[in-house]
Amino acid sequence: MDNKAMATSALSLLTWEQVSRLNDVLTEVVPVHGRGNFPTLEVRLKDIVARVRSRLELRGIHVKDVRLNGSTASHALVQDIGWSYKDLDVIFRVDLPCEAEFQLIKDVVLGTLLDFLPEGVNKEKITPMTLKEAYVQKLVKVHTDQDRWSLISLSNNNGRNVELKFVDTIRRQFEFSVDSFQIVLDSVLAHYDLSEAPMSYALHPTVVGESMYGDFAVALNHLENKLIATKRPEEIRGGGLLKYCNLLVRDFRATSEEEFKGLERYMCSRFFIDFPDINEQQRKVEAYLQSHFVGEEKRKYDYLMTLQRVVNESTVCLMGHERRQTLHLISLMAFRVLAEQNAIPDASSVTCYYQPAPYVRDHNFSNYYVANQNIPTWLPCN
Repeated sequence: MDNKAMATSALSLLTWEQVSRLNDVLTEVVPVHGRGNFPTLEVRLKDIVARVRSRLELRGIHVKDVRLNGSTASHALVQDIGWSYKDLDVIFRVDLPCEAEFQLIKDVVLGTLLDFLPEGVNKEKITPMTLKEAYVQKLVKVHTDQDRWSLISLSNNNGRNVELKFVDTIRRQFEFSVDSFQIVLDSVLAHYDLSEAPMSYALHPTVVGESMYGDFAVALNHLENKLIATKRPEEIRGGGLLKYCNLLVRDFRATSEEEFKGLERYMCSRFFIDFPDINEQQRKVEAYLQSHFVGEEKRKYDYLMTLQRVVNESTVCLMGHERRQTLHLISLMAFRVLAEQNAIPDASSVTCYYQPAPYVRDHNFSNYYVANQNIPTWLPCN
């Protein structure tokens, strides 16, 4: 495919500046932190990806290609978009017809971790189970009629986990256009194998990017101009609600305010379908805060207030008491965030009461009253 054809499709060639940022990501040393007394592993993404791919091929699993995905791919395409990339998300496209392939992939990844242990460590006594307990943050396997994939996430205490995803089929690979990019890494990995010289404008591989949203140029324009666009949010687990509020708090804006008023209702409906229990909702939001706001503690309150506003204005699928219960939960989480930042007194004995009332969109008194023993405090609402 020539450049002109690529420009009107989901595919595009990366510029040298984009390839250079990609190279920085792939060659940066990322610590994989061990639990307990296990040492920290110093991993370069290019090394672990190349070794896993090579060993999968030797064990009979053909890797169609390897791709950088998500916020890290977005960072390589546009340097300053209002957030730093978090997880290093890599996709290996493979065939996963049965359970044996899932097990083999897990064995290969865990075995590869042995390569990164510091010198002097006795590797002979370290079992795959021990490595999993020491270094794996999350292990997921999905094998249904429509979705066949697995994920092995390696721990990083700063929220930058190395996420290795092995995908046969998956129905939905993006939430919004700005996180729909995948960068094919095969040519870059081949360059590392063939040349010891550092990359330069005169000597760098041709790299192809793809937007799973559709038109690459349109999606890139959304990324450059901080615009929010999506398709069929009801197909996204959780409706994309948490990511949508994250984009809003980082000054992204909807491509169409009128259209997104309707889409917000779909997002909220799908979120409460997938997480109907209040405890599930709390765990989901807390996990999102923990993984997406590392080093950005002061943004958490704004994020929760944004989430509260969207839920309050766009939730039509809940009974009144369920809706109030969720709004109460978000309000209490926001109050605790302020307490953690020493913005208010200790919140260990706080009760947060929800008073049904029209939503207040300025910083006057809101419909959330917080009582802390002898210190009454009104919680402001954005």
